[in-house]
Amino acid sequence: MLSFTNVNQYYAQSHILRDVNLQIAPGQCTCLMGRNGEGKTTLLNCLMGLLPIASGTISFKGQAIEHLSPEKRARLGLGYVPQGRQIFPLLTVEENLKIGLPLRPRGDRHIPDFIYDFFPVLHEMKNRRGGDLSGGQQQQLAIGRALITAPQMLILDEPTEGIQPNIVSDIAKSIRRLNQEMGLTVLLVEQKVGFARKAAQNFALMERGAIVGCGPMEELSDELVRRYLTV
Repeated sequence: MLSFTNVNQYYAQSHILRDVNLQIAPGQCTCLMGRNGEGKTTLLNCLMGLLPIASGTISFKGQAIEHLSPEKRARLGLGYVPQGRQIFPLLTVEENLKIGLPLRPRGDRHIPDFIYDFFPVLHEMKNRRGGDLSGGQQQQLAIGRALITAPQMLILDEPTEGIQPNIVSDIAKSIRRLNQEMGLTVLLVEQKVGFARKAAQNFALMERGAIVGCGPMEELSDELVRRYLTV
């Protein structure tokens, strides 16, 4: 469904992404892992069109998208939850969700019922301002807002950052449900190994801007964790 082929990107003289090659199969949840500063968020920003690539190809559903605008990529079916969530703190929960409605297909301008089914707290607090929610509730709101656009692939950058442990478990369960019950393809950036094992079926390891290993999650050995993830 998604393919990076020999993708390179630079900041000034620094070579940030180095010939990245990665394939994400449809219907799978893949966790991109690595220490801080290895290029994971940069790769997602390039995927979503927030940063240009210097060379290479990014293909989604067989179509090269590296020259498309972020809006066109979203309309193709890419739903993005950025690091830090970036909700609108002065808007209500419901207003935050409605922001994604113009990107829904076939002129549908209603919040789908399944959003509130997956995240009941959003219905309970739909008239509360986004800035009044806890970190975990804001993360659920950010995921719900991305789902409003009816994506075929959901991209999440560090969804457990700054979230209390009990909500982290709920988010892992929600990702599994979205993947397994709705067939949504998921690309997840995460450093917490326990969370990754609960949420994803596959892993990819990044070091110094390159993919250095990938495979089924059961093949993420303790040796790989020590080599590429332990600080």
